[in-house]
Parts: sequence; C-alpha cells; structure tokens
Amino acid sequence: MSKFQFRTQKFNTLNVNELYSLLRLRSQVFVVEQECIYQDIDDFDQDAIHVCGHNDGEIVAYSRLLAPGIKYVGSSIGRVLTKQTARGTGLGKALLEESIVQCQQEWPEADISLSAQKYLEKFYSGFGFETESAAYMEDGMPHIQMTKKSS
Repeated sequence: MSKFQFRTQKFNTLNVNELYSLLRLRSQVFVVEQECIYQDIDDFDQDAIHVCGHNDGEIVAYSRLLAPGIKYVGSSIGRVLTKQTARGTGLGKALLEESIVQCQQEWPEADISLSAQKYLEKFYSGFGFETESAAYMEDGMPHIQMTKKSS
C-alpha cells in the first residue's frame, strides 16, 4: 500500500464520488463476495461517521461508526471491510485501530460494540473486544456480539 491514508467523514461531507465508491465496495464485499443478499443501505449511514482508507485515491478499506444509542447502548463499529486486493497487508488491523481511536475520541465514556462474523472472533479479541452473545445468524452467516469496554 504505497500512499495509504485514513479519512474520517460525516455523511454530509462525503462527495458523490466518495459515497458511490464506498457503497460500491460494501456491495462488492458483503453482497457479491460473501453472497449475502440483504439491504446494505439501511438508513444508518446518514448518522454515521465513515472511516475510509484510501490508497492512491481509491477507497480500499472502510468502516462505519455509530453513536451510542443508535444500534447498541454504547457506540458501534460496523461494515468493516478491506478490498480483496488489499487483504493480507495489515490494513484490516490499521482500519480497526483507527476506528477504535475515532470512537474513543467522539464518545470517550461509551463502550464500543460490534456484530462480528463468528470466524473473526479471535481477530477482534486481539483488540480488547469480548464476546457478549452466543452465535446467531445474521444475513445468512454466523455472528456474535462483541464489546470493548471504555477505559
């Protein structure tokens, strides 16, 4: 990843091309690659903080942050992804670190929750997330709720 940088933006500051690119990438990863037929655009985007990882002007990593009380009691991280060509580079770890930092800056007193695909439980545990639920099905895939307590 030669010229990689994160940009964190609220919905109303995304330009049309950025919005199109991030929605296209979310569709590519979650709907096409993972074969999850679901409505990705869910009316949470307008209230979210969008963390976009750019490489040479292209979005190659993304997550969506929601304030406390929108989806969980605390804040939340969701729609975490890296473009297929960027996987295995450490970008996913950098994205999650950036997402956690942004949540802690925006909502310092809040726990951070996420709905993790079950196979990623160990990955998220490495960042201090603890499993809060038994496995459940979401969009045709096993998930678990995980939470990182505020410090």
